[in-house]
Amino acid sequence: MSNWPAETKVIGQSTPRIDGAVKVTGKARYSSDIQAVGWLYGMILRSKWPAAKISSVNLDKARQIPGIKAAVPVRDGAFTIRYYGEEIAAVCGTSKQACLDALRAIEVVADVKHEFVVNEREALKENSARVWDSGPNAPANPRPRENGNVDKAFSECDAVIEGFYSTPVQIHNPMETMGNTVSWTEEGLTAWSSTQGISSVRDGLAGALKLDHSKVRVITEYMGGGFGAKFGAGVEGVLAAKLSKEAKAPVRLMLTRFDQALAVGNRPSSFQKIKIGAKADGTLHAFEGENYGTAGIGAGGDSGGGGGGADIPMPYIYKVPNTRVKQSEVAVNAGAARAFRAPGHPPGSYGMESAMDDLAAKLGMDPLELRLKNDPHPIRQREYKLGAEKFGWREKYKKPGSSPGVVKTGIGCAGAAWPAGGGDRGTQGDAQINPDGTIEFRLGVQDIGTGTRTVIAVVAAELLGLKPEQITVRVGDTNFPPGPGSGGSTTAASVSPAVFDICQKALAQLQTQSGLADARGENWFAACKKLGVSPLVVHGQWQPNLSADRACGVQFAEVEVDTETGLVTLKKVVAVHDCGLIIDKLTLESQINGGVIMGMGYALYEERVMDDLSGVMLNPNFETYKLPGIADVPDIEVVLINMPERGVIGIGEPATVPTAGAIANAVFNAIGVRVGSLPITPAKILAALGKVPPAVSA
Repeated sequence: MSNWPAETKVIGQSTPRIDGAVKVTGKARYSSDIQAVGWLYGMILRSKWPAAKISSVNLDKARQIPGIKAAVPVRDGAFTIRYYGEEIAAVCGTSKQACLDALRAIEVVADVKHEFVVNEREALKENSARVWDSGPNAPANPRPRENGNVDKAFSECDAVIEGFYSTPVQIHNPMETMGNTVSWTEEGLTAWSSTQGISSVRDGLAGALKLDHSKVRVITEYMGGGFGAKFGAGVEGVLAAKLSKEAKAPVRLMLTRFDQALAVGNRPSSFQKIKIGAKADGTLHAFEGENYGTAGIGAGGDSGGGGGGADIPMPYIYKVPNTRVKQSEVAVNAGAARAFRAPGHPPGSYGMESAMDDLAAKLGMDPLELRLKNDPHPIRQREYKLGAEKFGWREKYKKPGSSPGVVKTGIGCAGAAWPAGGGDRGTQGDAQINPDGTIEFRLGVQDIGTGTRTVIAVVAAELLGLKPEQITVRVGDTNFPPGPGSGGSTTAASVSPAVFDICQKALAQLQTQSGLADARGENWFAACKKLGVSPLVVHGQWQPNLSADRACGVQFAEVEVDTETGLVTLKKVVAVHDCGLIIDKLTLESQINGGVIMGMGYALYEERVMDDLSGVMLNPNFETYKLPGIADVPDIEVVLINMPERGVIGIGEPATVPTAGAIANAVFNAIGVRVGSLPITPAKILAALGKVPPAVSA
């Protein structure tokens, strides 16, 4: 299938990031670094009520505050507030203090509702407050998806377990919050955005502001992380544009960490009841799963972005002939969900993999053998066997709870699947080849911190016979040929074939103009001299047979659990992953390391805590919303399976899918009892061991 070179010199090697120097020296410009002439601070007034009817918003006094240049409402007329932090109005001014003073001066007439709900279980009750004006917060009786005869199949099983596994709402916490610097002039609108999709932001701004697409330019030179929520212009982007138009000056509106926690999306929670049965030899025979979770107000209305639903894949990855699944979304008075790295898969993997280990324990079976017996995917079979050898599974595995001493050790494993990862067929690009041999690639894609610039440089260097440092790459501008959004693990598989096409066309034209049979490598500069004084500009686009989709992976985890304090220490992770043709080994390993660390946070630390009385998130900052620090990161061994025959496939999402399940199973193996909810905190460990009442761990 693949037309990539059979022998490579640059592709598949470890190439340092070509933008590494500008980042570590502070020269890289992020959206919040943009200081256009005469720029103003922008701020948003957010609701302090989780539910209210707004009848009017008066901005007159706010506009009179010294230093304030503009003030705009989110919408005209009366409207409904459905969560604490929802946007009401925005201001811009010459200083932060002026903006803060103006926000306090805005007069809002509201009928505050004292009935609201921010807890999923409470929202399910018949007498619960209704998030939406009509209908319940969740379907009364969701229709099941059923295959085979489930009830009969369970009666035929030799071992059956029932478990309850829950995961919390996870908050988007990139180092750079969401936001924009926007300049609206008579010539058009320019937005320097922290975004995963410059084209989708352009389209969103043009649509919301009724502008021609040609009048909107979006630039993302560098951005500090995005995990699925940074695709659209967002309310904050539209407000910044409206402020800029009214003030006739550029406006920088970057969200605070508090804003980020409340209003830009999250990974929905899950409450999974799983019943699974097997024959005596471990063959899975029946599965029944019920799940509900909250996508906030997105469960009953607009989720604000793709992938925001609370449904998860059930049963996950394993072959079960008889299945019944019921799922529902529960609306609560909280910000809507949006896509979050591998939407649905981390909670789906965690629940299923936990049930698999519980079933293995009842069967008296090695959980790795149970997986090998029931996983139908040949690549994952290979990965499990390779990973087990690297990890030392056979030597380390012991019966759950049999580890001696106060500090107990345990191991666990879990698998992943990701259905996407292929390329965007609309991806295009240009290369300008100058007579002196310098070459510049221009693609309308953004590098969200994953190394897209480096991927482009590596592919071009390989095909042209040059070094990556000889390739200049410009991305992050909608004035360049259209590129993909960075989501679904599609970026590398989108840009690589387009660069391949550009290089093939460039070599063909150079060879024709120069008369050389081969313009690659040592002939490159001689061929370029034949161009005379005019550069050669070559246009290319995505081509088939160079990329594919669907990636797998498995991870093994080893933990220590202190049974006196409840502290879980993650000691080692072996991550075995495939992603087709490996372009740059270094950036690929970095993606997997990041995925493991994110999965570790999901397993052990991260959890949105809501106050039932005020409707506000109680831990909206890096002090109280716990994330892994450098001292928490374990030894991570990355094992890569190179499959060049498949072409390029993305790795961003599958790398984080199995981590939480593997860690949870390692904890179960260490202490012999299941902690059935994430994050696995010391209090929950002690409650599971009977050392503190269960209520303490809630």
